[in-house]
Amino acid sequence: MSHFSTIKTKLRKKEPLLQALLHLGYVPQEGDNQVRGYRGQTVNAELAVKMSEGGDIGFKWNSNTKAYELVTDLDLWKQSIPVDRFISKLTQQYALSTVLSATEEEGFQVAERKNNVDGSIELVVTRWDS
Repeated sequence: MSHFSTIKTKLRKKEPLLQALLHLGYVPQEGDNQVRGYRGQTVNAELAVKMSEGGDIGFKWNSNTKAYELVTDLDLWKQSIPVDRFISKLTQQYALSTVLSATEEEGFQVAERKNNVDGSIELVVTRWDS
């Protein structure tokens, strides 16, 4: 009996997902990886974060929804925050990475970045036209 849970996300691009994981202090492995769970069970994922305690964290591409899904054994979740808070923080970092990449591509620079008490992030970007 599998103990793995699959959680849908709206994370559609690999690079911002990698950047978000790195920013949160995780070291993702790309490629065909095995995510470990209960009693040595595994499931394949395109991205995996190997954990020293508890089950691994993986991300599988869902071609129907065109987004990555988080796959992990929730019974073995040993992170410092609950899984829903993890997804929330990951999604915020993913969005920030996406916005920063898009602003750079358009020739903007971050003039100000403010982390608010409520957890939100404010950015002020500028571009000098000649």
